[in-house]
Amino acid sequence: MNKTPRITRSTDTPAKRRRAAPKALQEPLKTVSPAPIATPLLRVRPVDLLGASGALFKAVGKTPVKAARHVGSFLKELGNIVAGSSSVAPNPKDKRFCDPAWQSNALLRGLLQSYLAGNDELSRFIEEAQLDARDKGRARFIAAQLGDALAPSNLLLTNPTALRKLLDTGGMSIVKGIGQFSRDLRHNGGMPMQVDSAPFKVGENVATAKGEVVLRTEMFELLQFAPTTKNVHARPLVMSPPQINKYYAIDLSPDKSLIKWIQDSGVQLFVVSWRNPTSQHRDWGLSEYALCLDQAVDVARGITGSADVNMWGSCSGGLTLAAYLGWLAARGEGAKVANTSWAVCVLDMPALFGDTAIGLFATPAVLRAAKTRSQCKGTLSGQDIARMFAWMRPNDLIWNYWVNNYLLGNKPPAFDILAWNNDSTRLPAKLHADYLDLAQHNPYSNPGALLIAGEPIDMSKVKVSAYVIGGTTDHITPWQGCYGTARLFGEDSTFVLSNAGHLQSLINPPGNTKSYFYAAAATATDPESWLQDAGESHIGSWWPHWRQWIEQRSGDSQPAPRKLGSRKYPPLYAAPGHYILER
Repeated sequence: MNKTPRITRSTDTPAKRRRAAPKALQEPLKTVSPAPIATPLLRVRPVDLLGASGALFKAVGKTPVKAARHVGSFLKELGNIVAGSSSVAPNPKDKRFCDPAWQSNALLRGLLQSYLAGNDELSRFIEEAQLDARDKGRARFIAAQLGDALAPSNLLLTNPTALRKLLDTGGMSIVKGIGQFSRDLRHNGGMPMQVDSAPFKVGENVATAKGEVVLRTEMFELLQFAPTTKNVHARPLVMSPPQINKYYAIDLSPDKSLIKWIQDSGVQLFVVSWRNPTSQHRDWGLSEYALCLDQAVDVARGITGSADVNMWGSCSGGLTLAAYLGWLAARGEGAKVANTSWAVCVLDMPALFGDTAIGLFATPAVLRAAKTRSQCKGTLSGQDIARMFAWMRPNDLIWNYWVNNYLLGNKPPAFDILAWNNDSTRLPAKLHADYLDLAQHNPYSNPGALLIAGEPIDMSKVKVSAYVIGGTTDHITPWQGCYGTARLFGEDSTFVLSNAGHLQSLINPPGNTKSYFYAAAATATDPESWLQDAGESHIGSWWPHWRQWIEQRSGDSQPAPRKLGSRKYPPLYAAPGHYILER
């Protein structure tokens, strides 16, 4: 395998070379603990929520003396609040309580302090409770959900910003809010809309990179994007995006388009655009999707004349890529793929479904119920997936819009990332079940536990260089799990840790002065040790670092093709294609 390249900073000045690592990363990072309804692929039943609530009562029953002591501490703090001597205060970064009235108004200040004190005391009690890891995790989950829902900022009469706007608009803000609430009940499953998608038109002002569809099958379109350089590298890059969303997250606008960045890097780029399946496609599973990648690779090889390709897998698209690589290795055809890049992708399932909050409800019964539900419908709907994602970060993705849309009467913002997220897709029932089986059997770390098109998968037989990206605040694929993906491909793998969340760590164009990242070979056995040994952070985006890595592995330079496609695979129609427009 190729060695990790020497790291060069994207903005390299003497002052920045002397700059210390950002404070947030000076200590080993902890796994981000989301407050999910388990995972976007699951649907938690009422009985599971009742069981989680029961964990709190179990804690009280096991340690009544401790419970009484914490109640006493809370009552004492209430006394301090009434006397005006309490020092309880919200986190300065908590946007819910940034209105000055929360501090200047004695009634609101007391209400806020009481809310915060109750949350803190309950959290301390749960941490001290004599519960096993699963029950303690479930108790934390219920406490977090209740705490978020009961925040005084969520009520009109105790939200100073909403009250002020109610008076300023003569009541029109609440009239608009009620109207938007009614529309969301009818058309959005009772969830507040997160975005005004009207300004964003696919193919017009988003997903505008120049390219052509050079292959269309029942399951996908293959897009070839036009190079913008005089010369290109001989070995092409084939990208496997998630089936859960449409591919154009990486082409929202020219200034933050990863596709344009790759075009400008002299890399010949092919991207799979998955079809949005319906119930008649319920039997499309992981095997079928993996074989689609083989079709895409063969077409890219045929058009470019290259004997092999590089590949990229993002999130669930990376799960498909791993299955494909395992299938190639089992057939003795591993030479088709030379190098790989993995963005926010966890292949070692315990990192998602082990002792983390995301696995609290991933019991066999819940997994069976989730499979049955999608099998009956034929698909897992995009709306269900979006709802599960929202409950993983309720303050940001639910209550924030509850206040904005209903209490303030504002329209949801027009934001391209959220518009893309709202342009949801479905998962075929079989693929949904296959993904849940990955959680149960962890086949990428257990040889022979997965069959792809009849071939047993053993990832130890996959011999590729790997570049793996994780995000420090990723609530969906924790960065520690992404580090496990790098380790799966050996110590020569390069791991990059970006200071962002799930999607933001991918959409990370140069120019953001707040961006930084760590990059080093995945030689440490555990992620915290890797971070400790990774050295100084690198200011700016990781994109230039990846460009250097991929250019070293993309073969010789040659004149760029004057036309896209080939005689065997002529262009069919312009990118972004037709499948991306299907609802």
